[in-house]
Amino acid sequence: MLKQTFLFLFLTAQVVHAQTKSKVIVTDLTRIKQVGGIELSPDGQQAIYTLTTIEPNTDQKEEYEYKTHIYQTGLKAGDPKALTRGSESARQPTWSPDGQRIAFVRTVKGKGQIFIMSLNGGEAWQLTNSTYGASNPIWSPDGKRIAFSSGVTTTQMLADSLLNPGKNGPAWSLEKPGFANNNFIKIDKKIKANPDGSLAEIRAYLNKDVDDKKAKVITRLNFQGESTTEPEISFTHLYVIDVAEGAIPKPLTRGFYSFQAGSWLPNGQGLLAVTDRDSLKHPDREQDNAIVFIPANGAGTRTIVLAEAGKSYGSPEISPDGKQLAFLVSPSEGVNFAQIGLASLSGAMVSNSQLVTFDRAAGNLTWTTLPVSGKGKKAAPGYAIYFTASANGGAPLYRLDPATRQVTQLTTFDSGVTAFDVVGDQVVFAKTEVVNPSELYLTNAEAKAQTKLSNHNDWVVQRQLSLPEKRTYKNSLGQTVDYWIMKPAFAETGKKYPLLLNMHGGPTAMWGPGEASMWHEFQYMCSQGYGVVYANPRGSGGYGLNFQRANIKDWGTGPAEDVLAAATDAAKEAWVDTSRQVITGGSYAGYLTAWIVGHDNRFKAAFAQRGVYDLTTFLGEGNAWRLIPNYFAFPWTPDAKVLDANSPYTFVQNIKTPLLIKHGENDLRTGPIQSEMMYKSLKILGRPVEYVRMPGATHELSRSGNVRQRIDRMLRIYEFFERYVGPDAQGLTQK
Repeated sequence: MLKQTFLFLFLTAQVVHAQTKSKVIVTDLTRIKQVGGIELSPDGQQAIYTLTTIEPNTDQKEEYEYKTHIYQTGLKAGDPKALTRGSESARQPTWSPDGQRIAFVRTVKGKGQIFIMSLNGGEAWQLTNSTYGASNPIWSPDGKRIAFSSGVTTTQMLADSLLNPGKNGPAWSLEKPGFANNNFIKIDKKIKANPDGSLAEIRAYLNKDVDDKKAKVITRLNFQGESTTEPEISFTHLYVIDVAEGAIPKPLTRGFYSFQAGSWLPNGQGLLAVTDRDSLKHPDREQDNAIVFIPANGAGTRTIVLAEAGKSYGSPEISPDGKQLAFLVSPSEGVNFAQIGLASLSGAMVSNSQLVTFDRAAGNLTWTTLPVSGKGKKAAPGYAIYFTASANGGAPLYRLDPATRQVTQLTTFDSGVTAFDVVGDQVVFAKTEVVNPSELYLTNAEAKAQTKLSNHNDWVVQRQLSLPEKRTYKNSLGQTVDYWIMKPAFAETGKKYPLLLNMHGGPTAMWGPGEASMWHEFQYMCSQGYGVVYANPRGSGGYGLNFQRANIKDWGTGPAEDVLAAATDAAKEAWVDTSRQVITGGSYAGYLTAWIVGHDNRFKAAFAQRGVYDLTTFLGEGNAWRLIPNYFAFPWTPDAKVLDANSPYTFVQNIKTPLLIKHGENDLRTGPIQSEMMYKSLKILGRPVEYVRMPGATHELSRSGNVRQRIDRMLRIYEFFERYVGPDAQGLTQK
């Protein structure tokens, strides 16, 4: 009897506890803090990391701004403390080899500059004052120098005698019609601009119009950036600077090329970096990347380490003893992802290059030295490579044994490792999961025991969360499709609720309990009384190359089958009101939203976000235009009919579902004309449609855009759906 009474009281307490929790509200978006930029000290006893927060803008009412600051922890629970503060963010922190100082980047007069901070006390001091800015600091092995990156425009390159000795044009053609050998770039400053003068004076006048921003002259292929057109190519160059006040940086690379992903050789004689394989090909056309050796003496030369036609090499990571190289490599074109490669390294020469068998897209390769136990004499240390990869709804941490090329999964698919570092057998990582969007953890080499170090998002325990239930579906190709169903957060037995089918973009993105970007949106909609179902249809990343390639020449029919199967199964739940189903998605999923409502009438309302609706138009309008040849065909080829067959716009006359369309006005990844065509056509047809434009917004609005616009977006999803499936719904689906 006593046991039964205790059980009753325990269950009652659990119910009361649940009832005291509150909804996830839309402004909780501003409370989410993101952990990143983790780096362990060389002795593995401390770690630094960045924390990105959303703070009220003190100068503009109802506006917010992103802040990033650096934290330090002694690897004990609750130990983290802020190293930087104030209105100016600090980012990209990295330890000196002796563990006594850190370098980091802070913006000064609109440009990133590198600062040095002693951890023994004292203020941070500014190391660089680069005209082009400075980022991505990397300490030399002896701690006396720092290599860094700077971004330089074509105009700046033409005038910079250090980066461009002789101040000549590039070896590759700038492709200006009617001019050979780039001879048009030599401008005689003595010629005065005169619109009524000689041809030379007219050209001077036209050049002045460009300088005065009255005209943009475009001759390059990839002229669309993320928020504006970019007639000029920019280049990334590597520099090195002594760690001393007043030191002058020296360029390590030169010419009209970009160099990235610098990694010091342990002997300090140079770095490995990534650049275009063919230096004579226009950078917009060259798709192959090579790994090269750059000497640290500033000679400006480069030696090819790994390169091959049709392949892109990247992410060079050197073993602690300098004898092995890990890297990523993939075909340069088509629907693919990078594989891990390993090679023997001797100076700048590689041999015995081999690929690791691992059917996921790996990233963040990090070497560590693991002590090896042995009998008698002390055994030599062993090495391991840690990395992450999106897989099966999560982003696990993996370990690769370079000797056997065997990969071991260390963490589960139910969470995501968003950043990490490892020294010896100590791993510090940031984890996202359903119960907490981002925190810092400590674990061992096997990741068996995990200690939570930070409490940045502990406010979440006050919220009633919805936990996803995983299910699977066998599609018409025989592939297993993962999907998840989330109940309304405060669902009551016997009551019916609307169901939201939410879809991811990419199309190679992947969602799941371990994917961070949708945490707030899913929980917010569940708190508003919606059930949510989401799936990873064919074409998604995280399930291997064959699965990722399963939507080639089929963006609509096949993926729609997979997500609708998930929705059909979710609709069988006792709490679902099948007459109140709605659908949304962004980017490729904006496409898929429009495709589905042009072929299926089950949904009461739909919200298509920043989508692509006409594939032929997309070729010219979006900077992601290579999706067209990679998945389909160019419009002028015999296979071009596949573009119309796969365009939602082809079926616009069939759309009768009330549709809200959203696009950022500065979104050049997919291009707002896509949305304008869809909206105007539906308006002409007299269909229920509304169009929302976000001034100044890019394709990244929902992830890193203006915070007020992110809040607006969430509220518009909810408000539009409430018109059709809410308790006071007045809207009617057209027949």
